[in-house]
Amino acid sequence: MTDLQPIKPKSFWERPEGLTGGVFMAAILLGGGFLLYKALPTLISLAQNTLYLAGLLAALAAVVYVVLDPKMRNLIWYMYKSVMRWLTGIFVQIDPIGILKSYIDDLKDNLGKMNGQISSLKGQMYKLSEMIKQNQRNIQNNLGLASKAKETGKEAIMVLQARKAGRLQESNMKLEDLYKRMEVLYRVLTKMYENSEIMLEDLSDQVVVKEQEYKAIKASHSAIRSAQAILSGNSDKKYMYDMALEAMAEDVGQKVGEMERFMDMSKNFMDGIDLQNGVFEEDGLAMLEKWEKEGVSFLLGGDKSKLIAKANNPSEVLDLNAPVQAPAKSSRGGNQYDNFFEQ
Repeated sequence: MTDLQPIKPKSFWERPEGLTGGVFMAAILLGGGFLLYKALPTLISLAQNTLYLAGLLAALAAVVYVVLDPKMRNLIWYMYKSVMRWLTGIFVQIDPIGILKSYIDDLKDNLGKMNGQISSLKGQMYKLSEMIKQNQRNIQNNLGLASKAKETGKEAIMVLQARKAGRLQESNMKLEDLYKRMEVLYRVLTKMYENSEIMLEDLSDQVVVKEQEYKAIKASHSAIRSAQAILSGNSDKKYMYDMALEAMAEDVGQKVGEMERFMDMSKNFMDGIDLQNGVFEEDGLAMLEKWEKEGVSFLLGGDKSKLIAKANNPSEVLDLNAPVQAPAKSSRGGNQYDNFFEQ
């Protein structure tokens, strides 16, 4: 299994509730500025009275205290984010457990489709391999006929057979290049399938455990306790748990997205191949070559470059009969998502 790609936690403004918070923040600033403008003459007249002036100064001191005291700023900011998250949750699915459950359904569906793609690709590779071998036999036969024609002085037949052999050799070079690209595709698809099976197993186990923990945290959570924790300089436990679950969902989302994009690309690649007529689309080859040159894969990690190198290494013979299966849990260590919850 590959190492997890580092996931940078999203800031408040990058999450769905950030849009809600931005709209409300703009409304508060505009509304507050308008009210201050309207109330300015009244405030000036109140300031002329000593008693009222003392009250205004006290209110201003309270505002300054809130602005300067980091604990009070954190408390107000936390309360604001909590309210925005609650409002956003009314219209948008932001519950990380619910999101992770939807990813589990997507993974199960994608694994079924990917298994079908692997089987189809394997069948096409068997056909292509036989075509290359048959062409090679025909090349040898044509060269043999050309040699005999030369010995008997039949120049026309010799030229004809030699040209046939040349055309078949040229065709085989293209077919062999196509086979290499298909081998890359097969190795990547099978590795993605293995890694996705592991991810599905780890994710399913993690969601069962974390859902129970999350329910317990929410049951014991209260605004008063959160405020006390923030004022004492500690982090709110529910908020930190939310962030860990969101980071986990972000990691899974990136990998599921990459899995689906590669499946679409491989489908387009395979749809452009017509082995019966010896035709294949150049666009499909170009797409695969572009993917090979792109950066590190979320789902494959460092295995991507190794798989490509194996496909282009003649000594690394691909066994199409080898079963596609994920390694046993005991041999790959613990759950890959445990470290998201380490404090």
